[in-house]
Amino acid sequence: MRILIVSDAWLPQVNGVVRTYQNIIRELEATGHTVRVVGPGDFVTLPLPTYKEIRLALLPYFRLSKIIRDFRPDAIHIPVEGPLGWAARRWCIWHKRSYTTSYHTHFPDYAAERVTFLGRHVQECVRRLMVVHIRRFHARAKATFVATQSLEDNLRRWGFKGRLVRLVRGADFSMLHPGDKTEFGGLPKPVMLYVGRISIEKNLEAFLNLDLPGTKVLVGAGPALEELQARYQDAVFTGMKTGADLAAHYRSADVFVFPSRTDTFGMVIIEAMASGLPVAGYRATGPKDIITDPITGATDDDLRQAITQALAAPGTVGDRFVYAQAHYSWPPVAETFLNTQKS
Repeated sequence: MRILIVSDAWLPQVNGVVRTYQNIIRELEATGHTVRVVGPGDFVTLPLPTYKEIRLALLPYFRLSKIIRDFRPDAIHIPVEGPLGWAARRWCIWHKRSYTTSYHTHFPDYAAERVTFLGRHVQECVRRLMVVHIRRFHARAKATFVATQSLEDNLRRWGFKGRLVRLVRGADFSMLHPGDKTEFGGLPKPVMLYVGRISIEKNLEAFLNLDLPGTKVLVGAGPALEELQARYQDAVFTGMKTGADLAAHYRSADVFVFPSRTDTFGMVIIEAMASGLPVAGYRATGPKDIITDPITGATDDDLRQAITQALAAPGTVGDRFVYAQAHYSWPPVAETFLNTQKS
């Protein structure tokens, strides 16, 4: 098949959406399919206010139309509700072409987090408006991919009526696995690790404010990095890590902490499990769907309690690696994606 993915989130961004499709594309191309990604880099862009690392395509419709016509796709997938996503949706509807979408990001919650200074009433109004916005975006797709059961339940409560297809995530087990602890040698134990964007919606202050023995290590970059570094000087901020360096940081920690309440899945949870770490998180969409076996860690409405329980989780690093490998690998994810395009 010739598959076109039109995504507002693409390289050089580094996030769960980008890494999801990088892995799916690798599996599809290995079995003979042709995939073309259209991202903001194909257009004139403007930086997203308050988040300059993310760039938005400016008036993309006519250029996008030419790209679609030239590529002649058999299937079109639209994973993000941004300017490119809306332009691709418009093209498909006008040309009577079916398409699939994905619900990757809790934009209603993210938007609400960025107007906290205006009060709870305004926050709730923003959240409700965003729910209407994204519900309309996905309404005419032949299928919308969701990562977990709790996310599907949430979208149904929001009034999503269309076909929802479960599409989990995977990990690169050739790189992510237990091994020697080569990092953090001089730091007080236990080492509590976070990997991901350093931004307001990740709820990092809930983690950083905890008075716990050991060392908090945060790997990643984002708009809140400088502020949090200045305020929490007892924590270690490493900046972004990739590849073997990132894998070494994972396997060298003692527990992985995922403080976000707004993520729809959390690929880093799987990556931590593949590296042998127990995971601690809130009872929220993502953590509560993944951390379901005692060996994988703990979720709790009290993050301190979740961390304490995760550090005492039964099983070995090898047990967690085997569990992650059995439940989260990329080939079946790509197969589900492909079969849905064909259906």
